[in-house]
Amino acid sequence: MTKTAAVMLADGCEEVEALSPVDVLRRLGVKTDMVGLDKLKITSAHGVTLTCDKVMDDSLLDYDVVIFPGGTTGAKNLRDNDQLMGLMQKRAQQSKWNAAMCAAPTAFSRYGLLDGHKYTVFPGLEGQIQDEAKNATHTTNIVEIDKDANLITSRGPATGFAYSYAIAESLGYDTADVREAMQYNYLADNIK
Repeated sequence: MTKTAAVMLADGCEEVEALSPVDVLRRLGVKTDMVGLDKLKITSAHGVTLTCDKVMDDSLLDYDVVIFPGGTTGAKNLRDNDQLMGLMQKRAQQSKWNAAMCAAPTAFSRYGLLDGHKYTVFPGLEGQIQDEAKNATHTTNIVEIDKDANLITSRGPATGFAYSYAIAESLGYDTADVREAMQYNYLADNIK
C-alpha cells in the first residue's frame, strides 16, 4: 500500500528543507503533497514561488506523515496557526508520524508535541523549546527519531537529505538505492 506524506508550506519557509522531503519521498513512490497553510502559492524565505497541490484542511489527519520545513518566518507562520495546531495535536493522539526541522520544532513545542520526548532543532533555538516543553530532551544529533512519539526532527538545510531518508525509513521504505543514486553515500564518506 502506498504511503502518503504532506509537506506543510507557509510563506517564509526554507526551500531546501521544503523540497528535499518532496524529492526523496516522490523518488520512493510515496504520494507526497505540498500543502499550503492558507493558499496555493507560497513565497519561500529566499523569494522562490512554490506552487502547492492543495490548501490545508482536515484531510491532514489522513496522511501517514506530516512534514514541517523550517525557515524562521515559515516556522513562525506554522507555529502561530491554531487550526494547524489542532490538527497536529489530533495526529499525535492518533500516533501518526510528524516531522519538523530547523526552526519548525518550535511549532511542535507550542503544540505540546515535544513534551516528554527527544528532539533536535536549529542551534540556539533549544532554549525557546525548553521554556515551553521543560521535560523534553534536546540532542545534537543530525536527525532525532523519537519512536515513542512518532516524531522526527532535524537541524537545518544541510541535514535535509538525512532528514528525508529518516522520514522514508520510518514509513518502512528502504532508501539504500536512492541514497546511492543521489550521491549521498559519496558525500557522507568524503565530507571533511
